[in-house]
Amino acid sequence: MPNVRLALAQTNPTVGAIQANLAQILEQVVLAKQVGADILVFGEMALTGYPIEDLASRESFILEAELAVKALASKVVELGYEDLAVVIGHPAMANVQEQTGWAIAKNCASVIRGGEVIGTYAKHHLPNYSVFDEYRNFVPGNELLTFEHKGLKFSTVICEDIWQEGGPVSKLADAKTDVALILNGSPFEIDKDDKRLSLVKNLVQRQDCAAAYVNLVGGQDDLVFDGDSIVIDSKGRLIARAKQFKSDLVFIDIAAKDDMAVVGEHHLTKPNDNWQAWNALVLGLRDYIQKNGFKSVVLGLSGGIDSAVCATIAADAIGPENVFGVSMPSRYSSTGSKDDAEDLASRRGINYRIQAIENLVSPFESALDLTGLPAENLQARVRGVILMALSNKEGHLTLTTGNKSELAVGYSTIYGDSVGGYAPLKDVEKSLVWELAKWRNDYARSRNEVEPIPVSSIEKPPSAELRPDQVDQDSLPPYDVLDAILESYINQRKSRADLVLLGFDQAIIEKVLTLVDRAEWKRRQGAIGPKITGMAFGRDRRLPITNKYKG
Repeated sequence: MPNVRLALAQTNPTVGAIQANLAQILEQVVLAKQVGADILVFGEMALTGYPIEDLASRESFILEAELAVKALASKVVELGYEDLAVVIGHPAMANVQEQTGWAIAKNCASVIRGGEVIGTYAKHHLPNYSVFDEYRNFVPGNELLTFEHKGLKFSTVICEDIWQEGGPVSKLADAKTDVALILNGSPFEIDKDDKRLSLVKNLVQRQDCAAAYVNLVGGQDDLVFDGDSIVIDSKGRLIARAKQFKSDLVFIDIAAKDDMAVVGEHHLTKPNDNWQAWNALVLGLRDYIQKNGFKSVVLGLSGGIDSAVCATIAADAIGPENVFGVSMPSRYSSTGSKDDAEDLASRRGINYRIQAIENLVSPFESALDLTGLPAENLQARVRGVILMALSNKEGHLTLTTGNKSELAVGYSTIYGDSVGGYAPLKDVEKSLVWELAKWRNDYARSRNEVEPIPVSSIEKPPSAELRPDQVDQDSLPPYDVLDAILESYINQRKSRADLVLLGFDQAIIEKVLTLVDRAEWKRRQGAIGPKITGMAFGRDRRLPITNKYKG
């Protein structure tokens, strides 16, 4: 009876770092073989990182990736692993007659065995929605790749191919596939893991085969790949599940498509949504910092909930010793807010300093005769200047602390509190910010650790403190109402008429939607941040700045 030990390598590549990614792959080859692997499968574009965007149109880049595939094949033999089959994701040049416009390459999975590439599969369905633009970058394939190993038949497909009807994936049963090897670069979204699981279960039932779904892990600009690779047998039973938000190497013994067993200790349950969201934000920030050569971050600490959550995410990501918080009180800053900022820094052990802004604001106010809103915005811009000056002087990455709700309605000062290179809360609405803060404190308490976020930062009414007794609700609806409207208008693409039918007040609808539409120009200039929902600002939602449509 066949008995194949299949290994799933859940790796964290860096886009463009082909040689470093190759070294990472070879490390997994050695580790997998030490545990007796017969087949080792990596994620989509594990060799180059993903997505490669318009790097796919650079011939030199694609040729270097092809040379790396050959180097991998040679190195596996040099290590004495001729009998190990390695399935690796990478780009490859398309035939000249297939190339069109920008597209000169294919998104591929190659099977390496005995020092040779014994077959290459090209992704058939090229996603052209949400964050994906692969129709621009790649030439589609149209053939299934099936190979036999130790008496079992394995077929390779890539990510989107299992999300769409037709194409090579529809041929799995005809090819008498025992196990479908699915290479993925599937970004994290809250609840997406359940969709993936259901999708793969439907696939195995339709095609009468088992499936090994191998995902990337790690942050890449505004995307976070959560791993969560899974193996499902032909009866639809979940056999194995890799870690979320961490590199992992999982082993499965396969006697037949309906006879599979995970090797070693393993847990099939998934964490709750708040744990997943928090860890996605932490991983996205950590990898953006490290992959772009930063060592530390600086951010303003106002004593409010947003800056408290951002600082805590940063401390979890890179260690509190590498987080530099700056309190920048004005004449309007309350004693409570200043105390809360210091309390947060003390609880988490981050670096803390105070830089009052009054002596910097006053000369501008006097020289330009500023009052009202211009004077309020001036305070935020002076704070932005301070943070960017410290960034330049000390080499920190500046974090901007605005949340999705504020970004949606433009409740921020351009070149002020919006300055920074990365926005950890860009895809986190205000209601979820509070929820995550409470969850993080509960998590700390469950581990007998100090709760990092002061309770007063969570409970007090949010305020920019740019004028006496100011609170956010002077300018905005209550956040529970605002977030409900934003969910319908932005995430669900509902119209004004739809929102009225849902029961929202018509005057509030008009105010909120007008603010959202007017703020597009601000969002275009904002920092990127980790995507955790199905409709993040940026690559997900693309609307013209000049836009008079009121539907």
